[in-house]
Amino acid sequence: MAQLSGTPDVPDLGRRQFMNLLTFGAVTGTALGALYPIVKYFIPPSSGGAGGGVTAKDALGNDIVVKDFLASHKTGERVLAQGLKGDPTYIVIENSGEIADYGLNAICTHLGCVVPWNASENKFICPCHGSQYNSQGKVVRGPAPLSLALAHASVTENDKISFTPWTETDFRTGDDPWWA
Repeated sequence: MAQLSGTPDVPDLGRRQFMNLLTFGAVTGTALGALYPIVKYFIPPSSGGAGGGVTAKDALGNDIVVKDFLASHKTGERVLAQGLKGDPTYIVIENSGEIADYGLNAICTHLGCVVPWNASENKFICPCHGSQYNSQGKVVRGPAPLSLALAHASVTENDKISFTPWTETDFRTGDDPWWA
């Protein structure tokens, strides 16, 4: 067909192009929807603002409420909780019956095993290679080269335990923190 005016033919959106666009949109939407949880899995959860604390969680993932926690645990106990970066962290109950101002990362500095508290010997003993740590997490027998990492433990205004990074001098050794 010959053009009457000097303008080129503007093709209208045909049925085939519409179906191609619809198919492309559906496939792209489905692929992005399927990839979202995978990408989200590899991005670590945010711990709040800069220097913000992480609320300690129990074995079931519930926030630890100090009043209930102290009612069910004895003085001198070391109880595992989920701490910074999701690492297992010990909450220390001091002789005064209060939460200590520090928590102990339960990861052995030798091979990364979780170090259990041995109440009868009043120390942490690693089941993998026998490293031992005193009640404050200072290494007393190798092969572990370093003491357990520290975290600040504080009680928030809503009566929950919050862990924050320990960046000051290690009170057990007088050295700068190796984990910072």
